[in-house]
Amino acid sequence: MGRTKKKQTQKKRAKRSHRFLKPFLWTLCPVVAAGIAGMAAYLWIVAPAASTPDTHFQLTKEVVERGGEEEASQIEEIIAVNDKYGDILNDPAYMIENNIYAKDAADPEKVTIAFAGDILFDDRYAVMAGVMQNGGDITRGIDPALIDEMRSADIMMLNNEFPYSDRGEPLADKQFTFRAPVSSADYLNTLGVDLVSLANNHAYDYGETALLDTLAALQDAGIVYVGAGRDLAEARRPVCYIVNNVKIAVVSATQIERLDNPDTKGATDTTPGVFRCWNGEDLLETVREAAADNDFVIAYIHWGTENQEATDWAQEELASALASAGTDLIIGDHPHCLQRIDVVDGVPVVYSLGNFWFNSKTIDTGMIRISLDEDGMQSCQFVPCLQSGGRTTLLQGEEKERVLDYMRRISSGVRIDEEGYITW
Repeated sequence: MGRTKKKQTQKKRAKRSHRFLKPFLWTLCPVVAAGIAGMAAYLWIVAPAASTPDTHFQLTKEVVERGGEEEASQIEEIIAVNDKYGDILNDPAYMIENNIYAKDAADPEKVTIAFAGDILFDDRYAVMAGVMQNGGDITRGIDPALIDEMRSADIMMLNNEFPYSDRGEPLADKQFTFRAPVSSADYLNTLGVDLVSLANNHAYDYGETALLDTLAALQDAGIVYVGAGRDLAEARRPVCYIVNNVKIAVVSATQIERLDNPDTKGATDTTPGVFRCWNGEDLLETVREAAADNDFVIAYIHWGTENQEATDWAQEELASALASAGTDLIIGDHPHCLQRIDVVDGVPVVYSLGNFWFNSKTIDTGMIRISLDEDGMQSCQFVPCLQSGGRTTLLQGEEKERVLDYMRRISSGVRIDEEGYITW
């Protein structure tokens, strides 16, 4: 596992290596110190005040707290660790323009990224009943042991299957429409979530106004989003992270609602919406551009048929195209159930992670956890979980083995060991 991807990663570095000169960080100490202090002030004082809501925080809250000299010292440490990308980290305007985030890692030798499927905070549905009955305690919905697993990842991503708003009207012809209070975006911080996909068939359930409220709510909560925006340029724009000298790009799009005029509006050059990929050329172009400028590219795709274990032709066709375009890992959701894990042209594909915490049904689910270093992906693990009675738990013992056995049966193209590690 990982040898072909290592070669691809090395080629990507070679293409890009001529673009940046290594900063003379320690030679020009007085100048650099002033620059760092200026960058800190810009990021936390000037930029948030002057920028539009889509700029987010360029250094995540776990890395930098407002604090003058201490903040500048933390930024300096990040730049020192990520010396290959020091020029980028010293250019906050470039980071904002290109949606790049600096991230600290728990282990200096690797980056861990975890992925989960669909989540819902709409308090009109049973999934939120236990939380609301216990003063908004999110651990009544997601087990603390599972939250610890989520928080232990350097980057945690899931699918945000609803808007945050108290405005707008439900789409008239849609059977199920979801919406959650703006304040519930703070649950994501408790869960350790860094990045959410909005590329799904429910982000637009209450129209354009609610979608715009969602973008603002996530920014205010310090949560990064991908797959939707105020226009197509923002909706298709990757989110990039620099961690441990590895530059990672995440793109997200939805293949659901296969109509020319769907309920969930696709973003256009002038109007808000989600990033649609039923006609996938915009997505493939985005991936090709990301592959040329990043060490590792992840595609998080909303696709497939609800409640169907078998993958459909559109998923399989797009997976092959994404692999050819330069994607290094493909994560899928939407079917509300687990689907197979496979490898397409050397690229691991997790076709569906199913519900993560979405309703009160009893259904197997899980997370994918990968580790990366400068040579590419070093491990990929499926972490078995169970959604039942409005609560999702981390599985152990016989129940864990039961779900792993199921994933082995449906995933004939890979091997899954007793701890869920996947090889091919």
